[in-house]
Amino acid sequence: MKYKPYYKYNNFSLYRGDCLDILAEIPENSVDMIFADPPYLLSNGGFTCHAGQIVSVNKGQWDVSNGLKKDFEFHLNWIKACGRVLKPGGTIWVSGTYHSIYQCGFALQASKFHILNDIAWLKPNASPNLSCRFFTASHETLIWARKDKKGKHKFNYKAMKDGNWPEDFIKKPGLQMRSVWAIRPPKKVEKTHGKHPTQKPIDLLNRIVLASTDKNDLVIDPFTGSSTTGLAAHINGRKFIGIDLEKKYLDLSIKRYNDFQKDIF
Repeated sequence: MKYKPYYKYNNFSLYRGDCLDILAEIPENSVDMIFADPPYLLSNGGFTCHAGQIVSVNKGQWDVSNGLKKDFEFHLNWIKACGRVLKPGGTIWVSGTYHSIYQCGFALQASKFHILNDIAWLKPNASPNLSCRFFTASHETLIWARKDKKGKHKFNYKAMKDGNWPEDFIKKPGLQMRSVWAIRPPKKVEKTHGKHPTQKPIDLLNRIVLASTDKNDLVIDPFTGSSTTGLAAHINGRKFIGIDLEKKYLDLSIKRYNDFQKDIF
């Protein structure tokens, strides 16, 4: 690859740059699973509530909308780039709120992906709605899709049905896992070195990695942030490549990974 890793240790690699450029250098049909948490493009000067305080929703220039047409082109381009590197039976998970997930879903269909499930990730302790003029947003949506409609994707059914999921009050022991998951946002220990503004909980990514990959599979996160996907991949013996534009979040990823190596995480 033209791009050298920003960080690499064993099967955990991080690259700094535009995901389109780096994905273009990854061999076609070589990746088992992709988890993508793309920008929601909602940094519009508004406010929300966090930990009982009013805070700005602005996360950075990377999260600013460029209008409906350009936003959709952005999602279509990175999804097509992901499709090229996935194996025929490989799958992609895309996370988002109503600000972005419908565009992503349409872009997946336009790119010939076959949608397998949409998952409602319920946040039991979601922040209140400040305006009191709308229902309180308390979930995010995950779309799970296969690259090739005729391909055979991986689904570790028994691990989902019979696994131990104490954090999820919806999942009943010994019964099929449903498409609504109750998982709390990241715990305090997950933010020891700081946090990414859209950081996902390790419990969520652990479930996704276990559900749709096997040992030694290659997992990629094109918007890796603080690399929760990478930690989940490492926990479960998978290979990982994370990509991000922001140096500070890659540095945060390294600190989290190094702590995990020392069994501190």
